[in-house]
Amino acid sequence: MGSRDRRAGPAALQGQVEGPVRSLADRYELTADAAAKLNVLLELLVTDDAAPTAIRDRRGVIDDHLADSLVALEIHQVRSATSAADLGAGAGLPGLPLAIALPGLHAALLESSRRKCDFIERAVTACAVANADVVCERAESWGAGIGRMGLVTARAVAPLPVVVEYGAPLLRIGGALVVWRGKRASEVEHAAALAAQHLGLDLAEVRAVRPYPEARHRHLYVWLKTAETPAGFPRRPGVALKRPLGSARTAVPK
Repeated sequence: MGSRDRRAGPAALQGQVEGPVRSLADRYELTADAAAKLNVLLELLVTDDAAPTAIRDRRGVIDDHLADSLVALEIHQVRSATSAADLGAGAGLPGLPLAIALPGLHAALLESSRRKCDFIERAVTACAVANADVVCERAESWGAGIGRMGLVTARAVAPLPVVVEYGAPLLRIGGALVVWRGKRASEVEHAAALAAQHLGLDLAEVRAVRPYPEARHRHLYVWLKTAETPAGFPRRPGVALKRPLGSARTAVPK
């Protein structure tokens, strides 16, 4: 997208919103302003050479990025949240589309790569999203977020037990961790359940979702924080990935 379009801003682009984006907005009862901002994000993801995504065709971006992000609006804990942290935001997904869809949500988009943070910052500015901030830190190092979030999201970040450990310390009691996944795997779910139990999370549901008609084997895992996460979490950066809770080589403390 050229500088002329960025200066125009999303409000000026409402008449140019693509049909599939408008259909997404209608599906989730979003405003015309939200649809326009999603359209600006679409343009950035398709045309910006620095966008950290391998998907560049318009249909793919709409389906696998925008629709896949917005499908979390089917979860009532997402719709009702007022504070959120998106772990490993990458190109700003799913946190930025959710912030666009939910103006009452304040979203912190966590990403440790400076290059990716630079892109997300440009996207936040281009889309005129006032309720999203870019936090260029690892989840384990973000002390300012501990125990403050009503919602934590994670899409394509790490193995399930690891994401549980990343997210649990950031949540306040009653908050929800929502994780995007493909096919279910009982062994992985068992390890995640052990980790969640130790970290103060209870599994609320595993919801099969279809963000677009051709999508298959898509699931959203939803955990609720019901108890305080024990002292000592999060562990040092990198430890959760090297020694995940619930794995055969890492015993979950009693």
